[in-house]
Formats: sequence, structure tokens, C-alpha cells
Amino acid sequence: MAEKYTGMAIGVFELDSECICFVALDAAAKAADVKIQAVERNRLGAGACVKMRGTVSDVKAAMEAALETARPLAKIISHTVIAAPSEDTETAIAMTIGK
Repeated sequence: MAEKYTGMAIGVFELDSECICFVALDAAAKAADVKIQAVERNRLGAGACVKMRGTVSDVKAAMEAALETARPLAKIISHTVIAAPSEDTETAIAMTIGK
């Protein structure tokens, strides 16, 4: 699974509401050509983290749309875009999928 994302930028955002994560990822997917790699419930069960992949420009546009949509509905815990993930980062990301 990880191989199909190699070389793509990574966008990650975490919200305090799992439900609103789906609303935000829908906005992200409609705003730009990104692939949703994972949605993971946080350990406390209250929120979730979304990982999306694509070109740097698409991930940035999708992230902007996701955060704009989420901001009035949920607390944004964190967000980042990694333009050119290293091989070690790809390994670490793959290890977190489904945990």
C-alpha cells in the first residue's frame, strides 16, 4: 500500500471531532486532487487524524479547504504539509496506518 504513495507530498490534520474530520476531508477531496490515505481515531477517542497525499500544490489546496471547513465546527489540534517525505518518514507514516 505505501508504495503507491511514494514521492507524494503528505498532508496531515487532526481535529478534536472524528465526525468533523469526515466533513473536512470531504471538502479537501473536492478542492484538489488528493487521495485520502488514512483516517485514524486518536487514542482518547474524541478526535481523529487525516492523512492525505498528492502533489505539493494539491495537498496545500486541500489542506486549506479542510481547515477552512473545520475551523467553525471543531478545534484544530494540528496540521502540517510535508512536501518531500524522506524514506524514513514514509516508513514511519506506514507504521501508523491502522493503529
